[in-house]
Amino acid sequence: MYQAGRSLFLLTFNFIPVKKALVLGASGFVGRYLVDLLLANPSYEKVTIVVRRDIGLEDPKLKTLIADFESLPKMKEAIEADEVFITLGTTRKKTPDRKNYYQVDHDYPVLATRIARERGASSVFLLTAVGADAGSGTFYLRTKGETERDVIGVGMDHTHIFRPSMILGERTEFRLLERIVIKIWPLAEGLLKLSGLSKYRGISGKDIAKAMVNAASKQSGKVEIYEWKRMKELVG
Repeated sequence: MYQAGRSLFLLTFNFIPVKKALVLGASGFVGRYLVDLLLANPSYEKVTIVVRRDIGLEDPKLKTLIADFESLPKMKEAIEADEVFITLGTTRKKTPDRKNYYQVDHDYPVLATRIARERGASSVFLLTAVGADAGSGTFYLRTKGETERDVIGVGMDHTHIFRPSMILGERTEFRLLERIVIKIWPLAEGLLKLSGLSKYRGISGKDIAKAMVNAASKQSGKVEIYEWKRMKELVG
């Protein structure tokens, strides 16, 4: 009774809106930052995460659903969301089979968006990659592009797509090649800045998460694309 009255009071007097967020990819590098920011944000009264296994996170506002691509449709009734944030993704090393890779990077985000829309969500925030293009000859970029295309096709009131290049920051997972690239990245950053190719500049996982949450507070367009410059503007 108290919570319902509080929500009505806030909405009636145009105070901070009380929203419900759904997050897929909460155990990932960007997703972990994203969940922390949403839980700390007073605009959200509930944050539901969908994970394959319990990640040991506890908070009064947090609801954890244990599910995967196959079982998510059966848990539809447990989902409450105004906004869905999707930071799902895998690597060829983890998922060498192209069919399984496509399921994680394409099928799952599209399915989650459809279910969230059926459950009342009006906005989706999707993490893809710079260069995403459904017509690309590169499997990785084509998959990202097809995911963007099909998530947009679900028809949310607002679709926000975030396209980072190199995602910077300390990961718990060891990736040798990525760590080498990050070490030399400052040199590449200078060249990208001078050449006007700012969309290829690196951005931290934490800043991507901040940009996604901040974008949710200022929605207007039907479809919005955020590359490096727009993400940095959102972070401030």
